[in-house]
Amino acid sequence: MCKPIKNILISQPAPVDIEKSQYKVLIDKYNINFTFNKFFDVVGVSNKEYRASKVNILDHTAVIVTSKLAVDNYFRLAKELRVVIPESMKFFCVTESIANYLQNYIQYRKRKIFYGKLQFSELMDVILKHNDENFLYPCSEDTSVENFKLLEKLKIKYTKSVMYCSATKDLQDIDIKNYDMVVMFSPIGVKSFIQSFPGYNHEKIVFAAFGQSTHAALKEAKIKTLIQAPTSIAPSMIMAIDKYLSFSPKEMEEHIIKIDEEFNKKTDKKAAVSLKVTSKRTSTKPKPNSKS
Repeated sequence: MCKPIKNILISQPAPVDIEKSQYKVLIDKYNINFTFNKFFDVVGVSNKEYRASKVNILDHTAVIVTSKLAVDNYFRLAKELRVVIPESMKFFCVTESIANYLQNYIQYRKRKIFYGKLQFSELMDVILKHNDENFLYPCSEDTSVENFKLLEKLKIKYTKSVMYCSATKDLQDIDIKNYDMVVMFSPIGVKSFIQSFPGYNHEKIVFAAFGQSTHAALKEAKIKTLIQAPTSIAPSMIMAIDKYLSFSPKEMEEHIIKIDEEFNKKTDKKAAVSLKVTSKRTSTKPKPNSKS
């Protein structure tokens, strides 16, 4: 597992200009190569399907936006449904870049647009200041439930609105043996990988996961995640990869031991729970009749 990292596969589309991206920093610093390949396809919900959900866009006074896909599909459906978005509609975006992306559809200066720093939990600080709004949350069917739990915990009035769906993609045209690291950003991407390379020895690759749901999907597939983001130390995937690549041999050994312990502990715990349930079921079987 400690072999040098030279070729990294990123399960996302390439940045518009990699020379101006943070990936370029890692390329120059570590002399590594990045290959970008989106691991899933996105299919927009049709206006007929959306009507069937009985969610009315104009019943809401604000929109929670967590991705550019959400922006695209929100305005696509509004157009197809002939819904005119009022200027009073407020938009709460996870990052400033997503907020700026809204300019493709609306005049920025005429709207009430708010944004966080990077993580959804940071956006909640902004949302709480407007907790009297009725929020619409455009999303896909596999959006992390953690975000919804947080909204509910803080008693924010919102409606989950599925506007697009993710579909697995055949990745067999990728020669996976050429890569030392694979970076995952979604559970559906993990699913595509597992389906495309079912017999491959995952121990030959360093896996990185962005987000709890992605990490959970890898764990479910019995694949160890050596690089995790976001964390307090590495809030972005770029920073997490940078930290991993900067490890000294001793730090790398300690890191791998820690990951192995956590992975095996959780696996053993799951097995113990399974054994306990099995034992319980066995003990509840009716005793054989002593009368013959």
